[in-house]
Parts: sequence; structure tokens; C-alpha cells
Amino acid sequence: MSERKIYIQDVTLRDGMHAIRHQYDKKQLKDLAISLDRAGVDAIEISHGDGLNGGSFNYGFGAHTDWDWLEGVSEQLNHSVLTTLLLPGIGTIKDLKRAHDLGVKSVRIATHCTEADVSKQHIEAAKDLGMDVGGFLMMAHMNEPTKLAEQAKLMESYGADCVYVTDSAGALMMDGVADRIKAFKDVLNSDTEIGIHCHHNLSLGVANTIVAMQHGATRLDASLAGMGAGAGNCPLEVLVAVLNKMGIEHNSNLDQLMNLADDVIRPLQERPVRVDRETLSLGYAGVYSSFLLHSERAAQKYGLKTFEILQELGNRKMVGGQEDMIVDVALDMLKKK
Repeated sequence: MSERKIYIQDVTLRDGMHAIRHQYDKKQLKDLAISLDRAGVDAIEISHGDGLNGGSFNYGFGAHTDWDWLEGVSEQLNHSVLTTLLLPGIGTIKDLKRAHDLGVKSVRIATHCTEADVSKQHIEAAKDLGMDVGGFLMMAHMNEPTKLAEQAKLMESYGADCVYVTDSAGALMMDGVADRIKAFKDVLNSDTEIGIHCHHNLSLGVANTIVAMQHGATRLDASLAGMGAGAGNCPLEVLVAVLNKMGIEHNSNLDQLMNLADDVIRPLQERPVRVDRETLSLGYAGVYSSFLLHSERAAQKYGLKTFEILQELGNRKMVGGQEDMIVDVALDMLKKK
């Protein structure tokens, strides 16, 4: 395992947006950011669930704009790095510059696991702004380890300081995580960090994160009470408890995180963030976790079963960005009934 100190990035205020349809109130979000900072997490990611400029008919409109959510947060942070996410084709370099002006110091540029080449101009622009930059290879289970590592190498060549194995579907098994991290280690420069972002759809979010760390990942994503798309992300307070049990050095305070998870986050969840029939179907079928609420709405509208829609999306190998196709899939299924 790397000798670098573990760096924990909280995604409650970005991936967690999916769980409540991007409806965090501005004050609520700022208060949470301040509490997370006091609890010692190393980075706090804030944006619409689908990244900067994600608020749209296709992905869902937020209660506020990214700029409203980000405004005034950086001044309140004493330890944590203010971070955001950008998906090329949704967010633009102009959006990146605006986020930087609002105090964002770090950004993850996210692409599908076979499309790293579309991140080039955005990674280079972020580096020109002096930002810390992560490459974020989503739906990592859909690309074999050596091929995924080639994509990581591309992101590194554009200037990424860290590249992530991003299990957006929560579909990877522990060996699959280990193989991908090892493949990254084989090709990336020693000064390029490796990150891991896990979803909990097969209940492996914590286990997969730990496996990644044991093979060299030093940046670990997690969220309070697992707040995130599908069955949620690797739950932050559980991850920190496990790290403590293992004697791993980090900066986060377990008691504060447990209190935040139970007293603040769980009461916000309109739909419990948990492994159930629908979210398990996401991981089992290898479907993008943020498709969950879209599929539930389509199932209710057309009298179908959510888990059957999710299985069909998996059969068709649908990927992030194709949310508008979920209704088409539901209509196709209705015709065949």
C-alpha cells in the first residue's frame, strides 16, 4: 500500500444530490459543509448530482444553481478542500472558471470509462487555473482492467493529478476492484495518485474501498449515511470506523460523522438509501446508479416494475447521460406486454 496519508473526499453534497432529487436548501448545504469541515474530511464536493450545469429537464432541476450552492462556502472551510465535478458535454470550461472564482480548488473531470479523450481540454483548463485535478472514469466495470488503465494513462497525460476507478453502478466485485487498481499502478507515474469511488448496490461499498486502498488507492470517496445514487455511496462513517479498526492514519472524526449521518442526513431521505430489490438490481445488472429515481417514475407512470426496467437497461448496456432513454425503454416494454 502507498505510504501517502489517506485522503477522504466527501460526496454527500454532490452524489448525495441524487437521493433527494438535487433539492438541498442553500443554508442546509452550507451548514453541512461547515460540519464536514469540522469533522476533518479532506475534501467536500459540491454541485448538482450530474456535475456543474447538470440542472436540466434530462437530469432534473436543482433547488438552486451550482453557483448558489457554492457561493460563500470556501470562506467557511478551515481544513477541507472545496471540490466540484464536471462532465464534459454537460459542464463547460466557462462553468469551471466560474466555480474556480467561487473558491473551488479541486475538480474531478468525469467521462465514461472508454472516453477519457473527451476530458483533455477540461483537464488542461483546470490545470491552467492552478487546480488540483482528478480524472473520473465512470462505469468502470464496463472496461477490462488493462483497457481502463490505458484510459487512466490518457487522463494522466493531460495533467490529472489523480485518476479514479469509479464504480458508478456498484457492480464491481472485490477482485475486479483489485485488478483495476493494480493495472493503474502498472502504468501510471509514481506521483499520480489513484482514487476509488464505490456505490453500495451489492453491499460492497466499504469492502471495495478498503481493497482499493490495500492495493494503492489513497483518495477514498464516501458520503454520510451513504447518501448518494442507488443504494448510495460507500458510507463515510462506516469507512472511517473500519479505517480506525485497521489503524490507518486519516483526518476524520468518527463521532462527529456518526452524529451527522443519523441526526442530519437520514431524516432528509425521502426514499431510504439502502440495498433493496431495486437498488440491488442496479448493481446486479450493472446499471448507472442515478437511473434509480428516473426508473421508478417511469414504472409508476406506465404500470411497470422498476427492477424489470433496470434489468432491461442493463441488458441494453445503457450508460450515464442516457436518462432520457429510460422512458423509451419503458414504452418498448409496455408494447411487448
